[in-house]
Amino acid sequence: MDRPLRADARRNRARVLAAAQEAFATEGLAVPLDEIARRAGVGAGTVYRHFPTKEALFEAVVADRLTRLAADARTALADEDPGAAFYGFLTVLLADAQRKKDLADALGEAELGTATLAVAAELQEELGRLLARAQQAGAVRADIGTADLHAITFGAMAAEGRGTGDGRLTAIILDCLRPR
Repeated sequence: MDRPLRADARRNRARVLAAAQEAFATEGLAVPLDEIARRAGVGAGTVYRHFPTKEALFEAVVADRLTRLAADARTALADEDPGAAFYGFLTVLLADAQRKKDLADALGEAELGTATLAVAAELQEELGRLLARAQQAGAVRADIGTADLHAITFGAMAAEGRGTGDGRLTAIILDCLRPR
């Protein structure tokens, strides 16, 4: 059974994760673990103690990001306007992908573990709930399913990661989801 981390170890782990999020977002998977340790203000041994490989660190970053997105989707479900909640969440999701080009690229190439895939499934479920509410309110085309939305979203994230950064692709994608 794993013992809980000491307070200083929790802080160091959080600093490493924050530094890794920034480094992966701007430089992709090519950034060395020693550079992440430097940015976090910890020794390389501290990074390796928490994350034995760069892949383990990357997976922790992805899982953290997906967990936050799932929480944001749950929060959006409480919005009184289902259409605004749905489109607002998608806009934030795609804008985030545009700012984090290398991370979006790496997500398409990474092999994720069971725990991270479970968090991704949770996010997809919450996105499905947002979609169903928006469809019931008449704000989203009725012929779009959760699997369609997942494919559209993943494709849109990749497109925004390679786009101009002006949000034009997001606007086009969101417009295609509106009822005709």
